[in-house]
Amino acid sequence: MSVSQAKAEVFWMAFRGLPKKEKQSVIERLLKDKEFMEDLIDIAILRQRREEPSRPLEEYLAERKKRGN
Repeated sequence: MSVSQAKAEVFWMAFRGLPKKEKQSVIERLLKDKEFMEDLIDIAILRQRREEPSRPLEEYLAERKKRGN
């Protein structure tokens, strides 16, 4: 286990040990953090689209140019 993974495990275990109200407080603070929310949304989108086929960047840019974007 890496140092990063070990730290994450410690924080996760501490969070899991909190009473429900305190867990809710932590989550509310996280949701108020704009950068955290952007990261969370990015992760959700990546996981959701993980199985989609990929294509070369040049192909995407050509299509976008063709549409006028």
